[in-house]
Amino acid sequence: MIDPVDYHCLEPNELDRFLLRRRAQPQAPSDTDLTENLVEILRKANEFVPSAAGSVLLDNPTIKNFQRQKNDLYFIAAFGHNSERLLGRAISGHHGIAGHVYVSGCSYYSADVTDDRHFYSEVDKITAYSTESLVAIPIRIEKEVCGVLELINRDSPAGYGRRDLDLLEIFASYISVSIQNVLDARQAQEIAQLDNLTGLFNDRYLHIGLSQIIERCRAQDADVAALFMDLDHFKNVNDTHGHLAGSQVLREVGHEISRLIQQPDALAARYGGDEFVLIMPGMNTERAIQLAQDLRRRIAGHTFLDKPGDIHPEPLFLRHLTCSIGIATLHQHVPPDVDGAEARSLLLRRADEAMYIAKDDGRDRLQVAPTASPSRRQVPGRTFAD
Repeated sequence: MIDPVDYHCLEPNELDRFLLRRRAQPQAPSDTDLTENLVEILRKANEFVPSAAGSVLLDNPTIKNFQRQKNDLYFIAAFGHNSERLLGRAISGHHGIAGHVYVSGCSYYSADVTDDRHFYSEVDKITAYSTESLVAIPIRIEKEVCGVLELINRDSPAGYGRRDLDLLEIFASYISVSIQNVLDARQAQEIAQLDNLTGLFNDRYLHIGLSQIIERCRAQDADVAALFMDLDHFKNVNDTHGHLAGSQVLREVGHEISRLIQQPDALAARYGGDEFVLIMPGMNTERAIQLAQDLRRRIAGHTFLDKPGDIHPEPLFLRHLTCSIGIATLHQHVPPDVDGAEARSLLLRRADEAMYIAKDDGRDRLQVAPTASPSRRQVPGRTFAD
């Protein structure tokens, strides 16, 4: 028998923001997908407790408040009349039966919502539907309430009862396990992509991610900027203060890069030693120069080891550490006819070469890589320093 009910869920890329729980790098790509799980869970819940409509709502972990009534709940999966209109919409944590269940952490059912003080009728206006009865169960991840599973209008004259609550709690736990499995899989995947010292991507993932970015940007006729950064005289830090101090400095540099780079699809990686690479999709040469200047000044103005660190236990107050940065862009420094692997290699190589020019010119500066003119003559790059 074919199920006549249509089930809807947010697209994986839209659903992703509700899964940013315990993730080291939110922008890290993942092959794990929760969409099919949520649809199947709603379908099974409806089989056990036949209802005209239902939905799964989750809070947004990136803006979650400790006081749950101050949070919003977002419809991420639903079925029933015009339920597709609900996807991505939010209701306040202090509205409706769903909000009551979310804030209290307790299951709840209403055989007749007409006189129920918790009922919130505004959602019916979105779906042009009339709710008569409702049952809702909290969804938890590691004992923390993160959402609600609800069903509407029981397909039975008796309406919802205590037994329905018991049945639905099984499915709420399935949702919790499904989300937890996705989080665990993503965390394991991300750990393999990360540099354990700085929290940035490692050099292995840099090449994978850069290839994907170049392919995507070429399809959109968008530019890509590569910034190759090296700390100046970093060996002196290790020689003077020891390798633990050096490792703490590198960790703090990684943190400074993470604070500066807010573009969601950017890729920041530790290339090895005291070298770092930033890949900025959609960024041309002039904007890359501005970003590189901001980064160079940020490093030069930062006081490193100004408090006890988790690697080096004593503050040293290291100042005036500088860096040299090389810049290359896809449109300016990579011929359009080279394939993806060669484009990736050439873009990194040109940025690396520019960084060494900056080193040779006196350090604490940035250098745009030279380019070849149509006549194949070399056009000098540009150097910037205070």
